[in-house]
Amino acid sequence: MLRLPSFHHAAMPQTARLSWDIFCTVIDNYGDIGVAWRLARRLAHDFGHPVRLWVDDLASFARIAPLLDPASPQQLVDDIDIRRWEPHDSFAGYQPARVVIEAFGCRLPDAVEQAMAGADIRPVWINLEYLSAEDWVEGCHGMASPHPRLPLTKYFFFPGFTNRTGGLLCEDGLIATRQRWQQDKLAQRAFWQMFDIPEKQPEEWRISLFAYENPAARELLEYWTGSPLPVHCMVPEGKVLADVEAVLGRPLQAGQHATRGALTVHVLPMTDQDSYDLTLWSCDINFVRGEDSFVRAQWAGRPFIWHIYPQDDAAHMVKLDAFLSHYCRGIDAETASALQAASHAWNHGQGMVAAWQQLEKCLPQWHQHSRNWPDKLLEQGDLGMRLVQFIENQLE
Repeated sequence: MLRLPSFHHAAMPQTARLSWDIFCTVIDNYGDIGVAWRLARRLAHDFGHPVRLWVDDLASFARIAPLLDPASPQQLVDDIDIRRWEPHDSFAGYQPARVVIEAFGCRLPDAVEQAMAGADIRPVWINLEYLSAEDWVEGCHGMASPHPRLPLTKYFFFPGFTNRTGGLLCEDGLIATRQRWQQDKLAQRAFWQMFDIPEKQPEEWRISLFAYENPAARELLEYWTGSPLPVHCMVPEGKVLADVEAVLGRPLQAGQHATRGALTVHVLPMTDQDSYDLTLWSCDINFVRGEDSFVRAQWAGRPFIWHIYPQDDAAHMVKLDAFLSHYCRGIDAETASALQAASHAWNHGQGMVAAWQQLEKCLPQWHQHSRNWPDKLLEQGDLGMRLVQFIENQLE
C-alpha cells in the first residue's frame, strides 16, 4: 500500500487559541468546499485551533473527503467538527465560535447573526472572498462593513498575490514535502500503479488536464496525437471529459484509458485533496480550473495553464490578465508573451495549437520560473498565517 507523504509541521509562532466557525455552501460540486476544507485543516492542524465546518451538501463534500459520512449530521473528521448546514435549521442553542467565517459570501442564517450579536463576547466576523489578482482588491482587503441592524461588523478578507492582500493558502511543510516527492521516483511509480498507469519514461510528456468544457482542449489533444514524443494525459473525472471522448472517439469512465497515435488518455477517479496534489506534483505540465486547483498548481512548482471560470461580458479575462501581470514578472519577454497567448487561447477556446507551439519553445524558462514562483508567494506568509494575524489585530 502506498504511503502518502506526511507534511512536516514546523513550530508555529505563539498565537491565541482561537475557535472557528466556517460556513460554506457547495458550488460546482467541490469548488468552494475545496478551499473551505483546506482552510479548516490548516487552522486545526497547523495552529491547533478548534474548527467547526458547516456545509450544506455533505454528499459532494465526501468526494474530496472520503472519511466523511454524508448521512451523519455531525461528525469529527481529521480533527475537525463537521456539521450539516440544514436550510431551515433554527440554530437553537447555537453558541458562536470566537471567529465566524462566511466563505465566499454565503449568506449566514438570521439566527446565526442574532446569536453572534447576543454573545457575551461578539465574534470576529469574516467574509472570505474569492481569489483575485486585480488591483482593486488591495483597497478592499480588510475593509469593515457594519451590520445595518445589529451591533456587528463584518470584515472582508481577500486572497491575493501581494503583501496588501490575504495571500494564498499553504499548509506548513508543503513545499519541502513536494520537493522530496518530486525527487522520489519509487514513490511516484507506486502512485501511478494505484491507477494502473505505467511509470513515467524520460522521453514522455505527462500532463494533467482538469478543465471546464473547452473546444481548445479538442484542438490540443488532436495535436498531441501527432506528437514526436509519447503524451500521457491524466484527466480527472469532470466536464472536459466530453471533449476528450470526442477526440478519442469513444466514451470513457474513471479507471479507463485509450490511445490514439502518440496520445494516451488515462481517466482518473475523483480523489481526495492529498492525492490530487500528488498528481500535480508528478506531471510535467498541469491544466487546472477554478480556484482551488489553480492555487495547488502554483505550489506544485510545475508549469500550468489556468482555465478561469467563464463570466458574462468576458469579465473573467480581466481577472486572467491581472494574474498574468503578476505571474509573468521576472520571466523573459518571449516566454511571457507565449504564456499570455496560450492562456488567452485556452480561455477563448480557439487558437491553442499555434499558441502551444510557441510555448513549447520556452519550456526551460517556464519550468525555472515555476520552481521559483512559490518562494515569492510565501515571502510574507500564507493566507492562514495572515488570517490569524488579522484576527489577533482585531482582538487587541
